[in-house]
Amino acid sequence: MADDGAVRTQRAPAPVGPYPHARRVGDLLFVSGMGPRQPGTDAIPGGPIRDAEGRPLDYDVAAQTAACIENIRRVLEDAGARFEDIVDCTCFLVDMDRDFSTFNTVYRQYFADVAPTRTTVAVRALPTPIAVELKVIAWLGTR
Repeated sequence: MADDGAVRTQRAPAPVGPYPHARRVGDLLFVSGMGPRQPGTDAIPGGPIRDAEGRPLDYDVAAQTAACIENIRRVLEDAGARFEDIVDCTCFLVDMDRDFSTFNTVYRQYFADVAPTRTTVAVRALPTPIAVELKVIAWLGTR
């Protein structure tokens, strides 16, 4: 972690813009939006949602959701936090009708005991050809 509270790690996919993986402010850790791309390779578990020409592809939203959550877990760990410290989660889906039920099933497997507040929104697109992205806030106060 940098002196300015910024968290950067090699264990999560590189940001697609000029921002850190997370930033700590007081007892709060704000994790940037995290997709399923894999660190070092940018491979997308479950496959991309479109090809290089923009044509739709079949993809596995369950695999993408699990990969997003595991990327978040690694950022939290490298910031000195635990998965259980998450208090809020914002979820972005590019196809709510197609993916929400499956997304929710995978989400429940990870978050049932953590029970953060949550907002899920449909978006037209994400910066890379992915179907899901999550952003979390963790509280690092007294445990």
